[in-house]
Amino acid sequence: MIKPVLSACIFVVVSSTVADARPYRPAQASQCNVTMPCDFSYSPARRERAPRPLQAYRSAQMTLTDAGATATTINVSGERIIGGRPAGCPSSFCGCGAALRVFGHVVPELNLASNWLRFPRAAPAPGMVAARRGHVFVLEQSLGGDMWMAYDANSGGHATRMHARSLRGYTIVNPRG
Repeated sequence: MIKPVLSACIFVVVSSTVADARPYRPAQASQCNVTMPCDFSYSPARRERAPRPLQAYRSAQMTLTDAGATATTINVSGERIIGGRPAGCPSSFCGCGAALRVFGHVVPELNLASNWLRFPRAAPAPGMVAARRGHVFVLEQSLGGDMWMAYDANSGGHATRMHARSLRGYTIVNPRG
């Protein structure tokens, strides 16, 4: 008697789980009501995506102040998409793209971003690499402070970009050292 009851309870619990976490909204046009019923022959409107709130941090200019209180305005709108995933690189291709930029060919051991941390530590300079577990990019030109113009493979949306990046949270390594 306990086995069938226990089986029924498990069946009820398993079958009552929510498969879709979106709130239920009946497919109904806004013009439908009691006095004017709908025939449901309309095509539902396409839902638009809300704009990303984090896009606000990207500005066309950045002002830097050095220790002598001299302010410098730098145009960082020079961000440009160079391409997508290079041929021969895996789907997570930041390490592979950095190896292509630095060495001119794919180095399979460097496909994993954390493997770049095996190189000797260095000061930020053009040609050095900023690495951490999960991402890596090549330093191209200093923009002042901890901001650098970087060659950044797989920088989002499976694109390779040349754009301004902060070095915060990254370890600078010398891949030729």
